Amino acid sequence: MSSPKRLDQKLARIEKGDYTPSDFIIADAKDADMAGGIAANGPRLDASGQPTSMMRPMQVYRDDMVAMIQSDLVDIMLTSLSSAEYLSSAGHFAGSDITPTVRLNDGSDIWLMRGADYKRLPCQPFRTARLDRVRPVADLGLYAITFYNDLEKDYRTLEAYAQFRDEANAAGIRHFLEVFNPHFDVATPGTDFASYNNDAIVRTLAGVSRLDGPIFLKMAYNGPHATEELASYDPSRLIVGILGGAFSTTRDTLEMVKQAERYGARVALFGRRIFFAESSTGIVRTMRRMLEEDISSEESCKTYYDELLKAGIKPKLSLAEDLELTDPVLKAGF
Repeated sequence: MSSPKRLDQKLARIEKGDYTPSDFIIADAKDADMAGGIAANGPRLDASGQPTSMMRPMQVYRDDMVAMIQSDLVDIMLTSLSSAEYLSSAGHFAGSDITPTVRLNDGSDIWLMRGADYKRLPCQPFRTARLDRVRPVADLGLYAITFYNDLEKDYRTLEAYAQFRDEANAAGIRHFLEVFNPHFDVATPGTDFASYNNDAIVRTLAGVSRLDGPIFLKMAYNGPHATEELASYDPSRLIVGILGGAFSTTRDTLEMVKQAERYGARVALFGRRIFFAESSTGIVRTMRRMLEEDISSEESCKTYYDELLKAGIKPKLSLAEDLELTDPVLKAGF
């Protein structure tokens, strides 16, 4: 029997209460083709470096996956099933300690194609990937849900999730659970949305066996209080991870990881914040150094900027601009 991959070794230490910053789990989330289609890869640039109306081909996205796998900096490579098949057939995971992972559902709240207008509406549960096709290339996948404080919508969401768990268990596929914040404001009388969302997650999973439940959570960083409340509730069973959201400044990216880890999160699953950085491997390397050496996000941002210049890579922003904290949630927790 082969030895457990690095992800499972880290999870075992976290569950036992033996966590150290070197156990922080980082996932490269390159599944955006299931959300934005062609546009997920970003625009091609003209000779002067300006974006054009033509989008980059899928190979650009997949080349970045390969570079990240070869760097061995992440613990999880999350992709669409089509990309997982590409990486597997080309042998890129052979001998790798990185866990291949597939997005297992694609509800309508991630249908973010050019011109799409679905995100103004509540998510409709939907699954494209067949589990029997996933299993030959990955035994771990992502399942996503969104709570709306609406009985009919949430009932439909939870029914679909229960059916998925049964099928995944039968197929021998583990999962982690992504819990999105809605794209629009949701009324939660008497409390804030983050508190409602935490309660909804715990209530949903309280009756689920460890054999069927998620190995960790992926959710928006809703600030120190919400993160610490959920992370400290049942830390051996509810391991909290954060998602990155839209790319902004390097300081935002690094401070989000720093704050989330400080308040109990043990996983970061970033897509655009990695792919649209000047150097995908460079930003992940900076995250790891920041946590393991307990460096501030400000100093880490400066180091990353200096390393870009040494490598001959032009930064997208000036250092002063890139050092800005622009996310109100991060500013409140700083």
